[in-house]
Amino acid sequence: MNIKKIEKEVQEEWIKNQVYSKTNQLREEGPKYSFLDGPPYCSGKIHLGTAWNKIIKDTYLRFKSMKGYSLRRQAGWDTHGLPIEHKVEQLLNIKNKQQIEEDIGIANFVSKCKEFALKNKDAMTSQFEDLGVWMDWDNPYVTFDPKYMESCWWTLKKST
Repeated sequence: MNIKKIEKEVQEEWIKNQVYSKTNQLREEGPKYSFLDGPPYCSGKIHLGTAWNKIIKDTYLRFKSMKGYSLRRQAGWDTHGLPIEHKVEQLLNIKNKQQIEEDIGIANFVSKCKEFALKNKDAMTSQFEDLGVWMDWDNPYVTFDPKYMESCWWTLKKST
């Protein structure tokens, strides 16, 4: 028995028969259940903890779906902050923050960070798909999106 071959065949069958979409369509009239993924950092490949976390969430969401719920499964990505900056600093051989301002420029550094994050988002999405995780991978939220950031500020303003 070739497990990898079986896994690939099952995933190809799911894609060919649009099982994820059809499952969502069958549950459209059910009670609503919304899940916004707590986003992993886009700082490299997934690791065992990230995979485990995503698989547990996927298992719970499939359980909710089997109970008849109409699910919103929105993937999310943490695309800015120190983990991304640190990785890009390593790639660019940056030794200190002054070097960013003087040699590279802040706008160029931010652009490099976005490029790095998006490249890893795509690679990690593929890895999660390989694990068979069902989420809306085509419409994720990313934390560097100005609309996302504005919604955070709006929420903070409302809560004060």
